[in-house]
Amino acid sequence: MAQQSFTTDNEIIAQFNPLFEQRETESGFAARPLLAHYTSIKVMENILSTSEVWFSNPLFMNDHQELVSGLGEGTRFFSNLDNLKKPAGGSPERAQILQNAYFGFFRHFDEHQAFDTYIFCLAEHRPEDDDGLLSMWRGYGQHGNGAALVFDSSKLTMVPTSPLLFSKVSYVSNEERASRVQLVMEAWSTQTESLQLSDEKLHLASYVAFSLIKMHALTTKHAGFSEENEWRVIYYPDRDVANALKPYLQYHIGDRGVEPKLKYRIGHIAGVSADDLALERLMHRIILGPSVSSPLARRGVERMLENIGREQFKPLLRSSGIPLRPTSGSSF
Repeated sequence: MAQQSFTTDNEIIAQFNPLFEQRETESGFAARPLLAHYTSIKVMENILSTSEVWFSNPLFMNDHQELVSGLGEGTRFFSNLDNLKKPAGGSPERAQILQNAYFGFFRHFDEHQAFDTYIFCLAEHRPEDDDGLLSMWRGYGQHGNGAALVFDSSKLTMVPTSPLLFSKVSYVSNEERASRVQLVMEAWSTQTESLQLSDEKLHLASYVAFSLIKMHALTTKHAGFSEENEWRVIYYPDRDVANALKPYLQYHIGDRGVEPKLKYRIGHIAGVSADDLALERLMHRIILGPSVSSPLARRGVERMLENIGREQFKPLLRSSGIPLRPTSGSSF
């Protein structure tokens, strides 16, 4: 088969778009669900008063092993040159090019991008639900003493060039994770073989493979967390070619020391978000946790909204009716 002729590197990479589109289709974002962020009352106050949400680095989170394990599947695949014979067209030399390039991209991510890869976590929320999920209150909503900010994702105008991407989390066992990576790499292998890229351009196929593996690693969790129905907004630093979000790469000093954070101010940023993006547009409702849902506690939250200049959010307040006893002290 003769080598195909492409004008630019981007044109070559675009030949693999169906592999990414398949993952986007599986994510189900076309449905544009309601998405809830469970947090403390203090963090809720900060988000509502500043329109700022904090993205966390998955390596500093409880599920950091998911990212490590996901990337490990790619390492195993590319460590075996036999896996690369098909995309290399049977040439050992070309298989070596693919392998070397892949691990070059892996090292670059490990040394320069992993530290500034961030996620913002949300849970899919049923439209008729004013109570929230008990497991989410216990795990992320201060044991019922917090709040759930519910956003309407249908109000988002997507920007194709944005370094912020939405994805639904897939819940898998270790065996399923390995099987899924194998299937993705088989599709990648077939496509790479068909393109018959020159030796000088073969590294682009490895770049695509690493991007697919990274996406898979960032959007899968152990099946034991499936009740969370998690969605993620992910910041990919390699997509931020204009460094539009670089000023927002900051830090937080907490119980675990100094942690890197992406402190993103919800609003229009050229190349990142649409000009109609605003917290007021996205906010659908605010659910007070079952331990702070008394009429007196609700009046306190209403006073807070008045003081921070967010009175327009008062009609969005709901009080969870789950009978969960407070774990400590009074409502606040």
